Amino acid sequence: MTVVGAARALVVDMVLEPAGQASASGYETGRLVALAPWLIGHAARLRYLVGTQRPDGGWGGAGAYALVPTLSAVDALLAEMRRADPAGFLGSVDRGLRFIRARDWLSIPDTPAVDLIVPALIASVNDRLEEFDRWRGWRLPLPAGIDGRRLANVRSRLAAGKPVPEKLLHALEVVPDLAAYVPAMPAGAVGGSPAATAAWLGPVPPAPEHPARRYLEAAVRQHRGPVPCATPIGMFERGWVLAWLAQAGVPVMVPHGLLASLRPAAAPGGVPAGAGLPSDADTTSVVLYALARHGVVEEPRSLWAYELDTHFCTWRGEDGASVTTNAHVLEAFGEYVGTGAVAPRYLAAISKLAGWLCERQRPDGWWLDRWHASAYYATACCALALDRFGGPVATDPLRRAVAWVLASQHPDGSWGTHGGTMEETAYALRIMMTRPDDSVDHAIARGYAYLLRCIRTRPRHALTDPPLWHDKDLYSPTTIVRAALLAALYQAERRLAGRPTVTAGPM
Repeated sequence: MTVVGAARALVVDMVLEPAGQASASGYETGRLVALAPWLIGHAARLRYLVGTQRPDGGWGGAGAYALVPTLSAVDALLAEMRRADPAGFLGSVDRGLRFIRARDWLSIPDTPAVDLIVPALIASVNDRLEEFDRWRGWRLPLPAGIDGRRLANVRSRLAAGKPVPEKLLHALEVVPDLAAYVPAMPAGAVGGSPAATAAWLGPVPPAPEHPARRYLEAAVRQHRGPVPCATPIGMFERGWVLAWLAQAGVPVMVPHGLLASLRPAAAPGGVPAGAGLPSDADTTSVVLYALARHGVVEEPRSLWAYELDTHFCTWRGEDGASVTTNAHVLEAFGEYVGTGAVAPRYLAAISKLAGWLCERQRPDGWWLDRWHASAYYATACCALALDRFGGPVATDPLRRAVAWVLASQHPDGSWGTHGGTMEETAYALRIMMTRPDDSVDHAIARGYAYLLRCIRTRPRHALTDPPLWHDKDLYSPTTIVRAALLAALYQAERRLAGRPTVTAGPM
């Protein structure tokens, strides 16, 4: 199958799988083991946890990314030992505890709700350890820089019957004893999260026809037991896939119904990544940009709800700021102005966004963001937006971004923070293709060849590994990552004209 054929198949997949596709989450799966042993697939989730423990005793990503999934897995297996054979998971728990205690856990990544999840899990693990003679007296300390104050505030608000911010529903499982205080969710998905939904339902199985139970069973079927951190993510997936394919010039026909499903992004407040999640500027801007690139131009006025003095927030009340969100808003505004709209307010915002992004570039030429573990993703988002809509102020930042990418290529032609990955290589290729001359073509050819080797030698499921995207733990939005690979391959093919057309294989 050619790259274009694989891209067209990807569009069909999005129609057939409207909830979107994401990798299984060790954190989320552990929470279902602890909170909902009655749910179908319980034995498969236990096998998944035991089978994905690393030789060093941890679970999850590299470095401090391992803390949250390891705490969740240890807590889940302790809960299962209390319910069933106490010796059944003793070895896994012992190795997990030793892994946690052997590290100081400095510089914990800024993943969603980490300041709620870590203290909640440590308290739960410590309580469970007291139930076993083997570990009685053990205490896991809180890592430096994390305390329980925000968790205590959430607990007090729920206990008093006060509402909590919508974004906190995604991590409602941190207060399982108070989750029932949240009003009923008509769609069934609490916070777009299987764990949050399980916490809200409580330990007693609801009736089979209960919407929340049906939601959980659908989530379980995606991976036959384990579950992703967030589902559904259809709006997120459709926006990113269609935006990246169009941005790279990949010729695909998009069904009218698929485009129509994205039009709510123009409504006041925009759209969320999926049902149960709060609306956000990131998803809204990418969806509006994707619509415009596919011929459906909507004025992006819904994004004004997220404007701050110097930049745009992902959602109101955001802690920190996201460079990729602002890069995507720049693209949505720039594409709209490019249609010929007379829009002084949009032109002023474009100038503000371009300046703000340039100011946040690191001295070595890269950007880093809170929604992805890799600087290559953030740098690609910023460089691609600035290349088209940044104007003269972006000239030097783009030069430095390309220089950083060239300097960081691995000997095998790949790019990646912790060794080469296909996903990061795709972003690096797209950054370099903002350079119009042929000075980077040798590096592009080496990266292109690396991707070809991987596609031809790796099983399909490994093409989107390792997980690099931020949710409660690292995950891979698999259809989106495949779109990134196809976009990079297509652009590289056209850049390196005269070379054989790539066979995309099982993309």
